[in-house]
Amino acid sequence: MESLIFSLNSTMPLFFIMVLGYLLHRCGFLEDSFVASANKFVFHIALPVQLFRDLATTDIYANFDGKYVLFCAGVTTVSILVIWVLAKLLLKDKHIVGEFVQACYRSSAAILGTAFIQNIYGTSGMSGLMILGSVPLYNIFAVLILTLESPSADAQQGLGKKLKASLKGIVTNPILIGIAVGFLYSLLRLPMPTLAGKTLTSLASLTSPLALLAIGAGFKGRKALGYLGPTVAATIIKLLVLPAIFLPLAVRLGFTNEKLVGLLVMLGSVTTPAGYVMAKQMGHEGTLSGSVCATTTFFSALTLTFWVLWAHSQGFIV
Repeated sequence: MESLIFSLNSTMPLFFIMVLGYLLHRCGFLEDSFVASANKFVFHIALPVQLFRDLATTDIYANFDGKYVLFCAGVTTVSILVIWVLAKLLLKDKHIVGEFVQACYRSSAAILGTAFIQNIYGTSGMSGLMILGSVPLYNIFAVLILTLESPSADAQQGLGKKLKASLKGIVTNPILIGIAVGFLYSLLRLPMPTLAGKTLTSLASLTSPLALLAIGAGFKGRKALGYLGPTVAATIIKLLVLPAIFLPLAVRLGFTNEKLVGLLVMLGSVTTPAGYVMAKQMGHEGTLSGSVCATTTFFSALTLTFWVLWAHSQGFIV
């Protein structure tokens, strides 16, 4: 019972805010323009500030874990390549291979990850290490796979330029810039002035509620559902299969508490809505991407609670 209460306290407050966002959107209180503006503000301002603040005030010499970053990168790469091979072999409709692969691996690692870890531990410092090991690979592989598997012949031209543009996007990504500057600040052991610290904390406190409201308000429900078979398969892979394979391995390697929660979000959380936008821009229909985003958003309330319950009952998360 103690583990169940811990799990519910860790997951349900986040999803209650998402549900609130959905209901406020249905009532017309939150409009689509709010969702777009909130996502833009969180991505460009609030989340980078939060990650900078958490890392800048952390003793990086004591807390940086290169083994953890490499594990995140290795797991991300292996997952993507294996899913890609299996999708090409098993999916009958080859036009949806690119969307299927991206939907299976690409989590809302930055936004939901920081919210999830902060809700449990009060700080999101470890999410920076997880993001560092996974998000750049998310973007590079998304461009590569969606281009090579695009049903549009035009989209398969100029792969080199698209990869170059993707790499430029990674270098100029506000979230990664926030992480990099936070690391540098911590490495230099610079003090954080009280005035600056309070200002950053006020901005950072907006990250989770705004992001979660926007995710809920952007949820499309039935309209997002299509390609039922591939949608179910991708949802199961995203929320159950990947965590079942890699979380026990992570525990064996000694990754527990915040690091394990970061891996849980990386492996088994909501498929990012950004995948839908990218799929549409690169010649794909986008229906499957929207479907998996919808189903993972709905069912992750249950699966994340299950994984936290498992980890806490085993003593891996305290």
